[in-house]
Amino acid sequence: MYTPVQDGIAKSAQSVVYNEAQPPSDLAGLMHCFWELKTLVPLDDDFHLHALPDACVNIMFNEQDIEVAGVTALRTSYEVLNLGRAFHYVGIQFLPGVWRGNRQEIADQYIGTAYVGALPLKEVNATMARLDFIDKQTVMADLVRHLVAQQIVVANGVTATILRHLNDIHNVADMAARVGLSARQLQRVLKQDTGFTPHDLFKVLRLQQAIRQGCPMQYADQSHFIRSFRAITGYTPAQYFSKFNV
Repeated sequence: MYTPVQDGIAKSAQSVVYNEAQPPSDLAGLMHCFWELKTLVPLDDDFHLHALPDACVNIMFNEQDIEVAGVTALRTSYEVLNLGRAFHYVGIQFLPGVWRGNRQEIADQYIGTAYVGALPLKEVNATMARLDFIDKQTVMADLVRHLVAQQIVVANGVTATILRHLNDIHNVADMAARVGLSARQLQRVLKQDTGFTPHDLFKVLRLQQAIRQGCPMQYADQSHFIRSFRAITGYTPAQYFSKFNV
């Protein structure tokens, strides 16, 4: 199954911990993981997270202020998020295409204000207060099951097929053929289900695969790979792998 790379945490970062945990089996086709990002002690300087697009939607909870939560996703370019000197976040990372919630709620930048949407995020965060990460996962799993019951999170056969066959997909035509749709049908379905055009989804997923595999196998040549990599991440491949844990 699709395994997005971790957002960029500089190798030089001290006292910043990232944890990831697999979902329970009944949610495995909907989620990539539960995650936690926190400082162990206050930092001397602000920490900047180099977030990469991965076509996933996340629900994020601020564990230092339980009023603050939200739904986040990036489009086709990186975002640098200033998290300050002390922070503790946990979240749910959904696989591409399964989110059916209000797309107007999705933020592509730092979330630092109280949640005002219709989802029970503040109530869930209040329940998680003072729990350790393992116990928080149980609460977040129950939230996902609630979202499934409300059809806010729904299994997506089209994107699931695309994700299973990423290594065999080299262009949008391959993507359409793999799922048995015409180019026009694929455009309509992906735009409705993910907010992405087929070209933009392919661009994001191809870069994720290239980073994960450590090679430009999905690109026509090395120069094309470097140009695409820099456009999405802000760095050349050599610069990125030198600066960030991957």
